[in-house]
Amino acid sequence: MALCKVVIFDVDGTLYDQKKLRKRMLVSLLTFLILRPWKYRDLLILHRFRQEREKRNGNVGGDLENRQYEWCTQTTRLSVERIKRVVEYWIFKYPNPYLASYMYPGVKGLFQNLKERGVKIAIYSDYKAVDKISAMGLEADLIVSSTDEIIDRLKPDPKAINYIMNEFNVASDECLFIGDREELDGQCAVNAGVPYQILDKNSDPEDFFAGIQKKVIP
Repeated sequence: MALCKVVIFDVDGTLYDQKKLRKRMLVSLLTFLILRPWKYRDLLILHRFRQEREKRNGNVGGDLENRQYEWCTQTTRLSVERIKRVVEYWIFKYPNPYLASYMYPGVKGLFQNLKERGVKIAIYSDYKAVDKISAMGLEADLIVSSTDEIIDRLKPDPKAINYIMNEFNVASDECLFIGDREELDGQCAVNAGVPYQILDKNSDPEDFFAGIQKKVIP
């Protein structure tokens, strides 16, 4: 790999412990439903929303921002408006205040060191990520998601990585993509011809991010 000029990070499961956060969110959701049993379908909506998205990895059909909610109507028979309202609250808003508590050790230090060395930081997530990055107290030079109109593709389609490279005017071997799923993040990087590293959930995340720093910063 040539001198690294841009490091691209996935978000969910890469920058924070998604498994632990989801357990906390499940407790909060169940507590919410005990007090409001008539809203039991909210749990079904969240499950089906993620499930339908997972079934469509690499989707390039267009208007992804709206169609991701429409997919869920096919299996829940609920309105797009209700699905969007539940998803926006429980997936895109409610968890944000807790993200910093579940951020992997070593992430903030790596971001700071990259900034100090002039290495650009980009974020690419299948989900909206601007508020998440802010909630974790992190800063990036560019943040894109699969549902952005200019991308409109799910991983492992490489359009977002190609867009990032074009924005920074860098070659593929001057980038490094960091993710947590080989079949999505890894394949996305392969499709774009970009070197990548996958976080092993069975290893020490702090050691992983320290290794990234040594790899990128001479």
